[in-house]
Amino acid sequence: MATRRVVGAPDTPLVAAGFLGLVALLEVVVRAGSYSDRTTADLSTAMLLGLGATAPLAMARSRPATAAAVITAATALTLASGEAPTIAGTLGLLTALFLVGLRRRRGVALPMLVPFALDAVVPFGDAPVGGRYLGVTLLALAAVALGGGAARRERAETRSRAAADRAARDSLLAHVARSERARIARELHDVVAHHISLIAVQAETARLTTAGLPADGARQLSAIGDTARQALAEMRRLLGVLRDDAQDAERAEHQTAHPDGAARGGGEGPGHRPTREPQPGLEQLIDLIDEARAATGVSTRLIVAGRVEPLDPGVELTAYRIVQEALTNSRRHAAGAPVDVELRYNDGALLVRVRDAGPGRPSSAPVTAGHGLAGMRERVAMVGGRLRAGQSSTEGFLIEAELPTAADRLQPARFG
Repeated sequence: MATRRVVGAPDTPLVAAGFLGLVALLEVVVRAGSYSDRTTADLSTAMLLGLGATAPLAMARSRPATAAAVITAATALTLASGEAPTIAGTLGLLTALFLVGLRRRRGVALPMLVPFALDAVVPFGDAPVGGRYLGVTLLALAAVALGGGAARRERAETRSRAAADRAARDSLLAHVARSERARIARELHDVVAHHISLIAVQAETARLTTAGLPADGARQLSAIGDTARQALAEMRRLLGVLRDDAQDAERAEHQTAHPDGAARGGGEGPGHRPTREPQPGLEQLIDLIDEARAATGVSTRLIVAGRVEPLDPGVELTAYRIVQEALTNSRRHAAGAPVDVELRYNDGALLVRVRDAGPGRPSSAPVTAGHGLAGMRERVAMVGGRLRAGQSSTEGFLIEAELPTAADRLQPARFG
């Protein structure tokens, strides 16, 4: 685990080691006054062991395992000499073990408990304070300190992994959105190009067939035709840029979702070229549902309610793609479950509902190369609609999109 130091700030481990070392020496001197049979050699040994249980804290930040090993050895030797560890030495031991648990794996940390476990079973010496239960007490305290550090490290690693997962998911969603926006723009190119082509053709036809057309009118119609043709050329150049951007986004998305490079199902892979066929609309829904019924062999119904009215081609394309993706999701997550597709024409809006009778979707279902709900949201937002996806009030999974049909409610595409 990486650590950071602020330049000019006090070295906390060094200060702690110095303070605990002085307290340990003071404890040894006070204890020596209570026993008349202690020699100078005994006092010197106790002082060295007291410092050995505290001074290594100075390197606990950079080498926690080494510091804990030295402190553990000094504490074990203190027990073997028949003395009880100093309070300061015990604090140093617990601090060092906590840091080992915090920064090292169990394979490094657990051996630190061995001396205390042995002393708890077969005491090293007859310590005057605490008797034979001193080893058991030290073992319990050491285990708590080590476990506390390990638990804190696990929590930190869990938070780090969760943050990394969120970042990866957000990155994948961003790639999905960028790719889907480019795909939507390519499809809209066909719709818009058709209308602009009609403008050019009708302007040229009017210029050539209108009898008695003034020269100014002819020039204006010619300018309209030229402007329409120029707009078509600009749209073709824009489409080329969008195609390149979409391929880059799809490659990045594919590599993020499948780092092993395996080609897996769902969606358009890198290198996909858009079709030149006319873009589908609601008239093609019957064919789409027939295909779904033939592929799965289960009941797939189309329900139309309300007064059917002509819609903007972009709205029809959006509705078609929503149904298409929803049927794909149903096959993936609710295989064998019947599906109902409902188109409800309301005042100024088209309500698209796709409901299956499957078990629903897990909340943690991953975003795949098929784009799924992320692509639907992009399409619905493009026309100023609303999308809801979740568990149905009865059973199964429901995808519901409300698409405005009135011209004054349609919003321009937003690719920000």
